[in-house]
Amino acid sequence: MTNEQRAVDAIRVLSMDAIQKANSGHPGMPMGMADIAFVIWTKFLNVDPSDPTWRDRDRFIVSNGHGSMLLYSLLHFSGFAITMEDIEQFRQWGSETPGHPEYNLAVGIETTTGPLGQGFGTAVGMAIAEEHLRSVHGTDLTDHTTYVLCGDGDLMEGVSAEAASLAGHLGLGRLIVYYDDNSITIDGSTSLAFTEDVPARFAAYGWQTISVDGHDRDAIEGATIEARADHDHPTLIACKTHIGFGAPTKVDTAAAHGSPLGVEEIAAARETMGWDFPPFQIPDEVYSAYQSVSERGKRVHAAWAEGVETARIADPGRVSSWEEIWEPADVALEAPGAEPGSKIATRKLSEVVIQQLAALRPDVVGGSADLAPSTNTVIKDSTDFSSSDRTGRNMRYGIREHAMGAAVNGMTQHGGVRGFGATFLTFSDYMRPSVRLAALMGLGSIYVWTHDSVFLGEDGPTHQPIEHVASLRLIPGLEVHRPADPTETAAAWQQAINRTDGPSAIILTRQGLPVPVRPPAMSDILLGGYVRREGSDVVLVATGSEVQLAEGAASILAANGVSARVVSMPCVEIFMVQEPAYRRKILGLDLPIFTIEAGTTLVWRSMTANGGCAIGIDHFGASAPADDLALQYGLTPDAVAAEVLGRTQHTESRGDNE
Repeated sequence: MTNEQRAVDAIRVLSMDAIQKANSGHPGMPMGMADIAFVIWTKFLNVDPSDPTWRDRDRFIVSNGHGSMLLYSLLHFSGFAITMEDIEQFRQWGSETPGHPEYNLAVGIETTTGPLGQGFGTAVGMAIAEEHLRSVHGTDLTDHTTYVLCGDGDLMEGVSAEAASLAGHLGLGRLIVYYDDNSITIDGSTSLAFTEDVPARFAAYGWQTISVDGHDRDAIEGATIEARADHDHPTLIACKTHIGFGAPTKVDTAAAHGSPLGVEEIAAARETMGWDFPPFQIPDEVYSAYQSVSERGKRVHAAWAEGVETARIADPGRVSSWEEIWEPADVALEAPGAEPGSKIATRKLSEVVIQQLAALRPDVVGGSADLAPSTNTVIKDSTDFSSSDRTGRNMRYGIREHAMGAAVNGMTQHGGVRGFGATFLTFSDYMRPSVRLAALMGLGSIYVWTHDSVFLGEDGPTHQPIEHVASLRLIPGLEVHRPADPTETAAAWQQAINRTDGPSAIILTRQGLPVPVRPPAMSDILLGGYVRREGSDVVLVATGSEVQLAEGAASILAANGVSARVVSMPCVEIFMVQEPAYRRKILGLDLPIFTIEAGTTLVWRSMTANGGCAIGIDHFGASAPADDLALQYGLTPDAVAAEVLGRTQHTESRGDNE
């Protein structure tokens, strides 16, 4: 047996053993894709185990992330910080080797996604970032390739179809995808549900397609060379493989997909492979076979670093601007100028802030899912990113919200580019898997969602968000901003762009909102919630367009002898992590608390207290003018004031609160 064959079989054996010990995992994919992965890593991939975050490294994405033992094996053999002890603790509490690792640059994991198709879409975003940086800052600073593993499940998911279409349209030639065509899913043969010609579909998208035997390493190498030579088209290399390759009775069966092979099958596989070593013992020649990964990586990394220094001498300004986008300083944004007392939609205010932000942060690249004129998210002094212009900062995603969400994650995760994506709030449903992954991975992705309530009016209930804001607030780590005026809008963008440990949502109105005569202080807004109008009898908490509603109701209550405090809470998540003393100061002690938001009341009910209630809409909307909807749904100042008066049973003395 050659050292190369033993190095490939080592992936199979280590994967079998770790999964068997954990009594959990997916052995079929690592065993089936071992030949493909070996070729990519030992022949082409430029990564440096001594510096996993090197900026111009190649990106390696495992979209069929259930096969994570493949990646752990590669990282361990190649000298990354995944030890054999880590592998023996596969899928155990606190280990460096969870079932689906998602993201951990410290040990060399770019993206290894659990939800199928997400890694594919993320990789498209990474490839966009690479093309943009290379065009803007030069090939001596950025010039790498994005390699992706995917399976049948990835290509059945809709996100991959959207992302592949976008990648073909943009001609992302530095994107190479290896399709594990093993004809097996959990249910059995893919023929049960999947009979399309995948290479033909990708060719129609504008991809170069190559078909090879996924166990013929020479053919895989040749296909990769061909793919790397085509800089005008992304490439799909369809690799015909056998799931569970090497397992005598379970190869090519669904049984190899998602369950340990069993002691007897593993013993038989060892005999078939001629593997005489006990579990978790790897011969030295295996490590020697992967030594080229670190040697090549260090060599290419050193040459790149030398090139950066040469460029710094020749053009220090170019290198300085490139370095700044990788570690940008926090920005302070100013509220858009607007006439006090006038009305302006927060989506319009956001448009002004975006121009300010784009001037301060050249790394910002934004786009919309075919709704730029409505979301107002175009960077006006920039062109569109396209197959002929890689320098553009405006992304035209088309009607591909799912792919947009994943691509924004990939751009942000790549580094050097800070992505945002925009659409109507009701269509955030299409983006939710990407948003959840951004929160899980702690990515600073930014999502802009406009047309945020029933008050968009005549388009009707399909376009009117009801449960969306509440459901987004349920995602751990996502900060949801719903601003009410120019200063709050600037604060939302400031907090989103300065945040690097998690994603942010900026939720904006279609309809005009009043510009306050006395603008709130930015320092108060940044705390998530603040007192907008003092009061001592009841508290009205509102967000976004309902802040004006609360203020109107407070005036009516004042005329009825009730002093109502109005609290604007543009970001509940930020407010809730403030010191308890601050939160008590804002919400008061033992006062009835009413919340007002034009959507479902479920999440708000936990904040109401002392006889207050959550005022909102717990049903779908209707097609009608906004004013009519407000009247019908009790979202007028008069209706809110009446609700408060009815519940508090106000007396003139209010002695019970003194």
